[in-house]
Amino acid sequence: MTVRALAAAVIVAAAFPALGQDACPQRGDLDTIYCDADGDLLADPPKDASKLKNPDTLFFTNSPLDDPAVFNKLMQPFVDHLASCTGRKVRYYDVYSSAAAIEAMRAGRMHLGTMSSGDTAFAVNVAGAHPLGIRGDANGPQGYQLWMIVRKDSPFQKLSDLKGKRVAHTTPSSNSGNLAPRALFAAEGLVPDKDYKPLFSGKHENSISGVAAGDYDAAPIAHDILVRMAERGVVKADDFRVIWKSANFAPGGLSMVHDLAPALEKKIRECTYAFRYPPEMQKGFQGADRWLPIDYRKDWELVRRVAKESGQSFNRTAFDKEKARAEASKK
Repeated sequence: MTVRALAAAVIVAAAFPALGQDACPQRGDLDTIYCDADGDLLADPPKDASKLKNPDTLFFTNSPLDDPAVFNKLMQPFVDHLASCTGRKVRYYDVYSSAAAIEAMRAGRMHLGTMSSGDTAFAVNVAGAHPLGIRGDANGPQGYQLWMIVRKDSPFQKLSDLKGKRVAHTTPSSNSGNLAPRALFAAEGLVPDKDYKPLFSGKHENSISGVAAGDYDAAPIAHDILVRMAERGVVKADDFRVIWKSANFAPGGLSMVHDLAPALEKKIRECTYAFRYPPEMQKGFQGADRWLPIDYRKDWELVRRVAKESGQSFNRTAFDKEKARAEASKK
């Protein structure tokens, strides 16, 4: 090799160092810091044992779909059980948005959390989350439906009646609050962004309360959140009409970080599946009484397909856009 050719080779190698360093055979939609060598769509645990985490305190968060204080109280029996069963302290890590919960998991500031269907997919790809539990009972997983709600005294009877009206979506990553409507409403004669401009409310509670107050004409929401709000007396179920319902989706799941020490990860799974919801949790989660194991590839297939059909993605680029939107809403 001539001196000139050798110099050129050195320059090329310096310009593209990642090509030689990235030994990951595949990662799909996972962010570049993760790898999915086994093809299960989840981030592989670190190969370097020194990078595995074995904390004395587990930080737990709830993606803020409902009122955080109310939801934390509802989840407290499980948190107490997890602490007793694992022998670790468990503390809440409160966040102001779903994006903040995912960033906290990515940064290692929290280890476990419950998230909505769409946020779970973001957490998998952006934060390396491993979904481990889905609400259900002895008959199988619990599901939830997308409902399009309007005020009971409104004139709207079908989706196509909402053209040009004030329709609240929740957040861009929400399955029932944004992605599913974009994928499913067109067949019913209503196309978001064409027939109406979605008004992002921030969360399902805001959409529901906004419809009740007349701020919005309608809103696509997760039906179980409306049920919980009605049970708490925040709204009256009779004040709404449901003009459209979807088939069942998988409810939000319980996830943990991908880099816990194997023994601790195993213990968390055992403790989670052994737990049975007390009466107050069963009431709050519409009869669900346990966490059932999740197969992310299978159980979230519909959520991923709906997102794809709606032109959305659960990758890092899409997450950064949603994070920016959440930050802007605080100002």
